[in-house]
Amino acid sequence: MSWYFYRLVDGQGVVRSGARQFAENDHVLARDRLEAEFNGLILLLTPVPAWAVSCGQSIMGLFALTLPEKEVAAMLRDLAVMSGAGVPIVDAVTVLAEDAGAGNKTFIKVADRILSDLRAGATLSQAFDRQPAIFSEPVRNLARIGDETGAMDRMLQEAADHLDRLVQLKQGSRQALIYPAFVFAAIFAAAAFWLYYVIPNLALLFKQFHAKLPPLTVAVIDASGWLGRNIGWVLGAAVALLVVGVVGWSASASFRTWAFRAFHALPVARTLSTASGLAFISEYLALMLRAGIDVVHSLSVLERSTHDLYYRERLVLVRQYVERGERLSSAMRRVGGFPALVVRVIGVGEESGTLDRQLQHLAADFRRRLERVVASLAEIIKPVIVLVAGALLILFVAALVLPVYDLIGQAMTIRR
Repeated sequence: MSWYFYRLVDGQGVVRSGARQFAENDHVLARDRLEAEFNGLILLLTPVPAWAVSCGQSIMGLFALTLPEKEVAAMLRDLAVMSGAGVPIVDAVTVLAEDAGAGNKTFIKVADRILSDLRAGATLSQAFDRQPAIFSEPVRNLARIGDETGAMDRMLQEAADHLDRLVQLKQGSRQALIYPAFVFAAIFAAAAFWLYYVIPNLALLFKQFHAKLPPLTVAVIDASGWLGRNIGWVLGAAVALLVVGVVGWSASASFRTWAFRAFHALPVARTLSTASGLAFISEYLALMLRAGIDVVHSLSVLERSTHDLYYRERLVLVRQYVERGERLSSAMRRVGGFPALVVRVIGVGEESGTLDRQLQHLAADFRRRLERVVASLAEIIKPVIVLVAGALLILFVAALVLPVYDLIGQAMTIRR
């Protein structure tokens, strides 16, 4: 994704300027799209540096209203019910703001902004467009179709169901990562406590009794001593590594691309990334096509919506091939990175004219796969945790507890 600052003269002779985000880092393509959109002539087009984009997004994020996707889905569903019952949209939004009460100030602010736009003569889709941080592009597209076709209740229900499925996908991915990360962090924190605090005290005890120690105990004590002498450097290196990772992730598209490629190469991460990524792609494409949006526009929306840069790179190429007249399945096969199952099912959908339904089947299948992977991962990790914890316990017992018993035995022999 790249940002460009532009200044142009539109078809009415008005000079316009602003910044626009594009899925590709292509100066010529950005120029062509802006000139086609405004029916004008570009005067200035320059890329915005990545650090400036990152800083701007961080600053805007501090002041932008945010609402959890669950609450947005609930808002859309309530609007769909009232709209289907014949309640005017203005009255429906007013009811939602009143029902929220004083407990959810953000929800009330979002509803008030929508009401203000509606009373000023804007359509619901235009009101959504003015709050892109709350309403994602697919939701805004569905609202726009609802305004144009008069089927607003159905489009809002589609958008709400779509957000609910995305929430389930994200929860499944987080669940797969949080549990093992927490458990292993706890195990290694306990090991670090032993190395930094417990072992030095035992080493002092061994030294006072002039005990003859086995090589394993000596090695563990030496490691503990090194950690105690260099604890500042170790913590500094860990913090520096964390900062580099966070800054690299937020400011460098190349770093994020490399990270996602690594995720798709590692055994367990590859399964999780593939299942969640393809479920997301299938879900979005099915939603857009079912709403009547053409494949090229749907792919463009998907490029801007997906966070997996591994698939975003491929979607850019797929869209370019589709724009040249190739079928979606052929473009995916040519680009690579999509399983043969996906390509084949999409090909069947294109041949039978049921592409949206086939994509729905794929999305449901990959959601089930993700659920199975998360459940299997939890079961696989349990014995791994037992093995790691057991290995550390055996190491500390063999290296430290057994010499303590030897010392106790020697002391009792001396008393006798």
